[in-house]
Amino acid sequence: MTQNDIVLIRHGQTEWSITGQHTGRTDVPLTDFGRQQADALGGMLDGTHFDLVLSSPLVRAWETMERAGYGSQGIAEDSVLEWDYGVYEGRRTDDIRTEVAGWSVWTDPIQGGETADEVGARADAAIEKCLAAEGRVAVFAHGHFLRIMAARWMGLPATGGRNLGLGTATVSSLGWERENRVLQGWNDACHLSSMDPVL
Repeated sequence: MTQNDIVLIRHGQTEWSITGQHTGRTDVPLTDFGRQQADALGGMLDGTHFDLVLSSPLVRAWETMERAGYGSQGIAEDSVLEWDYGVYEGRRTDDIRTEVAGWSVWTDPIQGGETADEVGARADAAIEKCLAAEGRVAVFAHGHFLRIMAARWMGLPATGGRNLGLGTATVSSLGWERENRVLQGWNDACHLSSMDPVL
């Protein structure tokens, strides 16, 4: 990887990722399997040196970062928190659609929470922090947030993240082709990973 590349790591499995519940600010811990995934991510990253390690302060991301071997470097960063789902926190899309036909987190209003563009603004702020670092950066965070961060990196609207599926305990990489921001790798799973239900 070259200077200023950004490695995105999604946290391991939680009970809510198994059931497909929207998990924003609720501090749901890793499952035992999620902890095994986080350990496997450490093997996958294989001691890669990062000049900056940012992590969501929520326990599922923070513990993943620690178990992957970067606890001594980790900096809690609120800009990489997961989407605030407001009244939809803890609910499944299929259940919400029994009340709101065709509902999608990407297109419908989020009462009491954030719009996609507001999450995109946080992603932009996180990208600026990453670019200000001297070298390669790791970001331990959450599925929807990381999808939006990748979309914004490539100059797409925040809603472009809808086209970037992302499983638990995966590694992705943002980088450069000459002066162009590109997606270098996406959704690279540790051997214990599996795709989550679609939210």
